[in-house]
Amino acid sequence: MPKNKRYTSNLNNRKQSTGGGPLIVFCIISVLLLTFYIREGETGPIHAVRSGVTTITSPIRFLGGALATPFDALGNAFTNLTASQESLDELKEQNAELTARVAELSEAEASAKRLEELLGLRSTYNLQSTAARIVGASSDAWSQTVTIDKGSADGMEPNMPVCNSAGVIGQIIEVGANTSTVRLITDENSGVSAMVQATRAQGMLQGQPDGTLRLEYITTDSDVQEGDIIVTSGIGGVYPKGLPLGTVTSVTSASNDIYYTVMVSAAASAENNEEVIVITSLTDEQVASDDDVAAANDAPQGSARDAQAQDGSSDDTSDGEAGDQTDDTGEEE
Repeated sequence: MPKNKRYTSNLNNRKQSTGGGPLIVFCIISVLLLTFYIREGETGPIHAVRSGVTTITSPIRFLGGALATPFDALGNAFTNLTASQESLDELKEQNAELTARVAELSEAEASAKRLEELLGLRSTYNLQSTAARIVGASSDAWSQTVTIDKGSADGMEPNMPVCNSAGVIGQIIEVGANTSTVRLITDENSGVSAMVQATRAQGMLQGQPDGTLRLEYITTDSDVQEGDIIVTSGIGGVYPKGLPLGTVTSVTSASNDIYYTVMVSAAASAENNEEVIVITSLTDEQVASDDDVAAANDAPQGSARDAQAQDGSSDDTSDGEAGDQTDDTGEEE
């Protein structure tokens, strides 16, 4: 039989196309465009085309991001639900550590701020003092005291005044080796020689059984008003002159009363104040002079506010007359 002719296909012999040619062309075009883009200015044609494309596609990209957000949230939720218990426990531990760290840093920041304010008070009034920390408070309803962590070993003595950054909080009444008891000015057994800062009207700031403050012995012919600031007078030599004590909240009197009923809101509180300073000694300038004591016994008291108002409103008042008015009222500098 004649032998069949075998036909062979040339399809397999042809060289398969890999697409490398177009890729090379695209690369060359990209390099050329990048080169032109770098060399041309901001107003070049390629920059303009790019800006136009960005403007056109921005809404689409924004819409796509908005549509993808819920799906991302669902994906995160699914990931959390399928997370292993070990991973969840690790995340909870890390969260607890970070929370504790934040609380620690917040406390350190608050403490640093209080110490800075204490230093400001010490510098402003030129106080000879030592720092202490409140470590306890009275547990009964009959006395208002706190305990500080300084005692006789640190040079503490009874009657030493104690302040925080806002002003006077009390004075030491008992001293141990390493601790001292401070009676607060709001205690009913506390009394501080005080005066109205604006008018120099003198009185005694007395604690009340309900923890409020009352400025005693202010005669009804004295000048005292709601909102006046009450400061230490320096009489008695216990508290330095001029330290803040509180603000007048009300001034009342009956028709036949000799003295006003003056209620005062304390400037300083021992609550939430851990750091305090104990005033260890007074300078001569911080103690009331004989003239101050004499002015405290004068009546009427505290007419300096009226004298200042007259000086400010009258241009004809001479310096000598203003000085005479000041001398008459016993006003301190």
